[in-house]
Amino acid sequence: MKTLALLVALTPGLTSAQDFPQRFDSIFGTTVVEARPERVVSLGYVAHDDLLALGVIPVALRYWYGPYPGGVWPWAQAALGEARPEVLRGEISFERIALLEPDLILAVSSGVSAQEYRMLSRMAPTIASEPRFGDYNTPWDELALTVGRAVGQEPKAQAQIDAIRARFAVIRADHPEWGDMTAVAATYSGGAPAVFLPGDTRADVLNNLGFKTPDALAQHAGESFYMELSAEDLTPLDADVVLWIGGTATAETVASMPLRPSMRAPREGREVWADELMAGALGHATLLSLPWVLDHIVPEIEAAADGDPATPVPSALAAGLVR
Repeated sequence: MKTLALLVALTPGLTSAQDFPQRFDSIFGTTVVEARPERVVSLGYVAHDDLLALGVIPVALRYWYGPYPGGVWPWAQAALGEARPEVLRGEISFERIALLEPDLILAVSSGVSAQEYRMLSRMAPTIASEPRFGDYNTPWDELALTVGRAVGQEPKAQAQIDAIRARFAVIRADHPEWGDMTAVAATYSGGAPAVFLPGDTRADVLNNLGFKTPDALAQHAGESFYMELSAEDLTPLDADVVLWIGGTATAETVASMPLRPSMRAPREGREVWADELMAGALGHATLLSLPWVLDHIVPEIEAAADGDPATPVPSALAAGLVR
């Protein structure tokens, strides 16, 4: 299954030509892309991953975070190859972008303002987020389809989306018991835990693997992408699998939570630790990062979901959550 996305993407007939012009409606107006672009500037914080998955090297990409100066994380390095797009950091520099002579600017989930959108649109057709999603809430598959349609690769984008969905389906079929279990993606910051709610990719990955979100959390879906919990009540974390998201949370602070001994997950070895790389892959949620997530997280969850503390969960062991 590891190579399914690549095999599907390369299957004849799935990457047929796409017609132009293409029309895009966004929170700032309507954009028409008249012809297949050749010089794409990617201002969305993760859209360059999808471009690379589709075989399109942007002339510039937006740096989000992480210890990778080129802005491309390890799961996308092979698709990048020897290319070195210009890396745009911090505030948008209209002068730098203009010098790149783009014929398309992808600004979905970029945080651009209406004024910035108008200025960018004077340089090249600029695509921002759709009104139904808002600026930062575009689902991973909708982003991939938008990117694919904008660069003339919508069939290829759809094929890779279908391949990822197929991988989820195969994993669910291989683990039918997960359909009767609950799972939570959580983090720890500021002295209290927080959970990611359905609608956020970190929670959605667990749901797509078959797990249910505990009812106490599922009822808040749609209110925000995450919810802070009380340090005095950890019962919402009483799930069959707890996926701790690294980043601002450290394994040491999680392990030292005063009420953690009252949780079932640490007692029964049901915790998985997402280190910086895994947390980054879950946060990107792209055509390239999601297959990488599935390659690496499924064995961890298998070890955690059995509820046997004698079965080591490698990530939890490495992070020091298991004493």
